[in-house]
Parts: sequence; structure tokens; C-alpha cells
Amino acid sequence: MRHSPSSDTEGSDPSDGRVRVGVLASGGGSNFEALVQACRDDRQRRAEVVLLIVNRPEAGAIARAERLGVPCCLLDHRRFASRGDLDDALVDRLQQDAVELVVMAGWMRIVTSRLIQAFPGRLLNLHPSLLPAFRGLDAIGQALAAGVGETGCTVHEVVEEVDAGPVLAQAVVPVLPGETRPSLEQRIHREEHRILPQAVLARAEQLQRQARGVQG
Repeated sequence: MRHSPSSDTEGSDPSDGRVRVGVLASGGGSNFEALVQACRDDRQRRAEVVLLIVNRPEAGAIARAERLGVPCCLLDHRRFASRGDLDDALVDRLQQDAVELVVMAGWMRIVTSRLIQAFPGRLLNLHPSLLPAFRGLDAIGQALAAGVGETGCTVHEVVEEVDAGPVLAQAVVPVLPGETRPSLEQRIHREEHRILPQAVLARAEQLQRQARGVQG
């Protein structure tokens, strides 16, 4: 989908092509890459990842973006006076690139209402637990400390309360006897790579259908 940037994401029109997706990442970017590949392989042409934004100059996702040919923008959170200021910059850049759907894939920052309200129903987050269990930071460590028999990962809409939005997809991962953090994290990542593209493509299809319905 190609159209001029707009300050109003609700005014964009996904019906004439792929929904434009922006990804926010802080780390290695394996989920970002899984999403890019799934969108490119999707025969229904539902979505296209058009922008990666990272908040750390050392984020491994940057090299993945270069290899995949996806534009990348660094917005170092340490250069902003507040979370709100960072989110203002995020909204500006996302709107400059006419992004319609935003995906937080390992974005290790709590977002504010400025970003949430700019993309109502179009801001998704990936969290490494079976929400509502183990919200917030270090969900994998929380699960191990609690001694649970299973955990997993969740894709959900972002709302004002942290990790409390409507669930779009989940996958269960058993916690094995003698489980270590690296082994559990690796198996959770495998499920994340599966459910994140599924949830994003499904939401993109919903946006396309909504746009066609508005047009009659």
C-alpha cells in the first residue's frame, strides 16, 4: 500500500493493498524477522512491514533490518526527557511512513497514552507469558520463580493498563523439570515466531475488510 503520510491513522485506507506495519524492537529482532518473512510469504497480501524502530543503538534488530531491506530508525530513549516525549517522536515517525498497524515485538519500554491513542485498536504487543499471568517485566523469570508447570506467550492489544488488553493469540509452553531460563526462553521464542505473524496478519485482514465495508 502506498499513499502519502497522514496525521490521522484512522483516515488511511488499507483496502487498496497491504496494510503498512511498523515494528518496535529493543533486542535481537528475531520476531521482527519472522514477521517480515511471514508477510512476504503471505499469498493473501495482507500486510507489509515498512519500518523498524529501535530504541538502542546496539540492538541486533538493526542488522536484521539491513539484511532484509527494511528501513530502520533509531530513537534512543536515553535522549528523551520523558516517556511521553519518546512516544511523541514514535508517533511522528510512524505517521511519516504512513504506518497503519504497530507491533511491539520485544519493545522494552512502557508506552504512554500518546502512542496508544494515536493507533486505537492498531497497537499490538507480544508478551512472554500466558496473560493475565506474569504481567510486566521478566515474565519468564516470574514463571520460573513461581514453579508453574506451563507458561507461554501472548499477542494482545495495548491499552492503558500494562499487559491488560484483549488477547489475540496465545501459545502454551510446558516448563520442564530442571528447566533453565535459556532453554525455556528458546522454546517460548519458537512459539512467538509462530503466533505473532498469525495475529498480525489476522488483524491486517480485519482492517482491510473494515475499509472495504466503509467503501460499500
